[in-house]
Amino acid sequence: MTVFAGTCGWQYPDWRGVLYPEGVPQRAWLEEYARRFAAVENDNAFYRLPERETFARWRDRTPDGFVMAVKASRYLTHLKRLKDPEEPVARLMDRAAGLGGRLGPVLLQLPPTLRADPGLLAAALDPFPAGTRVAVEFRHPSWWTDATEGVLAAHGAALCWADVGSRPVTPPWRTADWGYLRLHEGRARPFPSYGRQALASWADRIADTWGDAHEVYVFLNNDAGGAAVRDARAFARVAAARGLPVAAPEEAGEET
Repeated sequence: MTVFAGTCGWQYPDWRGVLYPEGVPQRAWLEEYARRFAAVENDNAFYRLPERETFARWRDRTPDGFVMAVKASRYLTHLKRLKDPEEPVARLMDRAAGLGGRLGPVLLQLPPTLRADPGLLAAALDPFPAGTRVAVEFRHPSWWTDATEGVLAAHGAALCWADVGSRPVTPPWRTADWGYLRLHEGRARPFPSYGRQALASWADRIADTWGDAHEVYVFLNNDAGGAAVRDARAFARVAAARGLPVAAPEEAGEET
């Protein structure tokens, strides 16, 4: 098993001085990020799906072994609400293919008002090309049924585990031979940081559930004030201390 730890996005102005040294221009932040982390979740694609050429430039700016997960466009998840998925999925995958071997999982984050519809979910997963790793983050409690778990497992899609307030808000389902975890908001100081015990609890859950998994992706989404940067580093240290293999960036520094 390999754990990939990183953050949800990398272009946050308040990360200057936390992750990005003064004097490093914003246009070079991805390279600076990739010196310290081996993976990132690209949230930008949710708001506006980049062109294939943009994905290709991100590929060229990052080292071998770097992984970029892609959050699917809100056009598919929030505007279409998973209906008629063929064209949005094809467009997403065509453009994300610009990442080449850097392409990691695709995240479908569903709107909190979208109630359970296992048939709709299955139809939305069907168009993804074989071999695509798709994680689904549900945010309405009606999805927690055997039918939902079965659809995910049948498609080899991972339930996106999620944490809010240093507590799990999703069931501990393992529906694929890989895993995906998003940590949204901790309870430690300074807010919204995670405490060491909360991070250690997640490392233990991963070890217990994914001992024979291929890969597990862990992304911190508490970006305010650079909390995600500090917590992603701390999680990597905690996971390694528990014997979990943690992917290291090609140019690892002391801060990683």
